[in-house]
Amino acid sequence: MSGTAPRQLWGGETAKAVDNFPVSGEPMPAPVVRWLGRIKAAAARVNAELGLLDAGLAERIAAAGDRVAAGEFDDQFPIDVFQTGSGTSSNMNANEVIASLAGEGAHPNDHVNLGQSSNDVFPSAVHLAALGEIQSDLLPALGRLGEALEAKADEFADAVKSGRTHLMDAVPVTLGQEFAGYAAQVRQGVERVESTLGRLGQIPLGGTATGTGLNTHPAFAERVRARLSEEAGLTISAPADPFESQAARDGLVEASGALKAVAVSLTKIANDIRLMGSGPRAGLAEITLPELQKGSSIMPGKVNPVIPEVVTQVSAQVIGNDTAITVGGLQGHFELNVFIPLMARNLLDSIRLLSSASRLFAEKCVDGIEANREQLERYAELTLSAATALNPHIGYDLASEIVKEAASSGRSLREVAREKGVDEAILDEALDYRAMARPHG
Repeated sequence: MSGTAPRQLWGGETAKAVDNFPVSGEPMPAPVVRWLGRIKAAAARVNAELGLLDAGLAERIAAAGDRVAAGEFDDQFPIDVFQTGSGTSSNMNANEVIASLAGEGAHPNDHVNLGQSSNDVFPSAVHLAALGEIQSDLLPALGRLGEALEAKADEFADAVKSGRTHLMDAVPVTLGQEFAGYAAQVRQGVERVESTLGRLGQIPLGGTATGTGLNTHPAFAERVRARLSEEAGLTISAPADPFESQAARDGLVEASGALKAVAVSLTKIANDIRLMGSGPRAGLAEITLPELQKGSSIMPGKVNPVIPEVVTQVSAQVIGNDTAITVGGLQGHFELNVFIPLMARNLLDSIRLLSSASRLFAEKCVDGIEANREQLERYAELTLSAATALNPHIGYDLASEIVKEAASSGRSLREVAREKGVDEAILDEALDYRAMARPHG
């Protein structure tokens, strides 16, 4: 393949970092890089408004930042994500690339980084990258999954089955009630994530090196935040306290905790669905999942619950990411946390994985689930725990005798109860499985 090699836009500081950190081969997540571009562009325009930067030079810097923000130069950010803990290397990478694009007279530190420090710019970019990805990708994906589960709750509203507690037969429920529970888990997960966004949108910009705001104009941070909010459509605000915001990354820890809770919910839902779909002959076989691919290279006709398996793997990774983020959050020493790149990498990974998995779960699994109604009905009739409904009529002790005899003999509850003198009208009323699943209508 012929052609001219792409121009290298970064400078000496980036080259040093590339040489110093050959760790994972994984670069800084693109959303962080792009938010660095947005912040640099907004900063240049505000510095021009404040009379601190020549208007022409400022606009060249801002235009370059806009192009970085648009993703045109993702390949110009080669530094490993495991780097100096403040993200200084990636901030300097952005300064150098933007200065190169801005052309003659643009200095990475004096102009592109004017009024800023890595210590306030880089964590600001991480917070805003996570905020943007949650709102644009994760929340819609979870909403889609919640809708799919709600649709199945309606479809299966009258499909009565045996409930299960301790993995043992319990009183009857409906399949629709179970799916409504899953939908509620997802909806509450959305609410948990949303409750973190206000604090995630509090950024330390304007604190410069230690939170004091040294070398920045007093109006700089407020104006940059306002510009970024308007351009991105996000709620971006000042920190509760500049020293809290500079030294601690609790907002990232909190957001990750909410994602972990979502992962826990998805694991429960996915595991229930694959257990209900187990079989087709030697398992529960209560539902049928969409057949997506061969399940075995040796066993003909085998079909596996591949999407629930993906969802549970993703959830495990998100829980692991949260552990690393929690450890990262502990590393705030005096005026700076020095684990920000790690936290950025793991939080954005969790957001991306949960978004993709939630969409796949809805579209390739939940939407196509079918109820095996005959099997469900059979299980409802077989569960001996249905004798619970006889308690108000005949008492716990006689109901227990009926259950023990039915279990040992293999006969139905109705047959044994009738033999023990329970009136047929009582049996008709008490052993109405659909009514039992909805005792209060």
